[in-house]
Amino acid sequence: MNFREKLSGIVHENDSLLCVGLDIDKEKMPKFLFEASKDPFFDFNKSIIDSTKDIVCAYKLNMAFYEALGKEGFDLLEKTLRHIPRNVVAILDGKRNDIGNTALKYAQSVFEILGADATTVNPYLGKDGIMPFLKYKNKCSFILCRTSNSSAADFQDLTVSKTPLYQMVAKKIKEWDDYSNCGAVVGATYPDELKVIRSILGGEMPLLIPGIGKQGGDVKKTVKHGTNKEGEMAIINSSRGIIFAGDDENFADVSRNKAVFLKKEINKYR
Repeated sequence: MNFREKLSGIVHENDSLLCVGLDIDKEKMPKFLFEASKDPFFDFNKSIIDSTKDIVCAYKLNMAFYEALGKEGFDLLEKTLRHIPRNVVAILDGKRNDIGNTALKYAQSVFEILGADATTVNPYLGKDGIMPFLKYKNKCSFILCRTSNSSAADFQDLTVSKTPLYQMVAKKIKEWDDYSNCGAVVGATYPDELKVIRSILGGEMPLLIPGIGKQGGDVKKTVKHGTNKEGEMAIINSSRGIIFAGDDENFADVSRNKAVFLKKEINKYR
């Protein structure tokens, strides 16, 4: 099964485009966990996964939050990925890239050692930094195209032959998609650009769309511009607004309620 087949399967099974970001942060997690649990970070992730696995299409783990914990963080990544149900998409968000040989090692790390279904990749080095990831034909490489942060325009709006750079990147992503395993990262905070990128990439390519929730992305515009004609091929991520919604023993239930609400809100516009 390739990535797009797996994504389509879980979208239909759970009737969901929602991705929950498992971005652990001790300062935001329920304090009782660090007194009651011998493994508070994993117990936190496990509780979030167990309470939401039937209402999501994917989980996204931003690697920075795990790497900051050192060896414990790498172990935590492995345990968390193993706990994600096999039918649910697991995305490692590291925005990796380098020259070819180094990119190959990054790809081996996320796809072979950690076993993720997808990762995020920086296109700045061009094709030879992307191809080592794309050699994993049943995985997906989400290539940064129009990011959700406020200063994205510093470079991404610069024009090349009168065309904004982010559109040139989108055209390259389309060009690189020989194995049907490319995706694009496009922020919900830029709905007009999201519409343009979807038109460039067509309806078969998946988009990873951060920026909903704490970053203020509009759900209706995100769904309208980010999905294809079938209302699919979009993975809409929310992290802090879901996983840190509760701060006591019922935190997982509170997170589930937040996730259910957002899933319904997304589906309303599909």
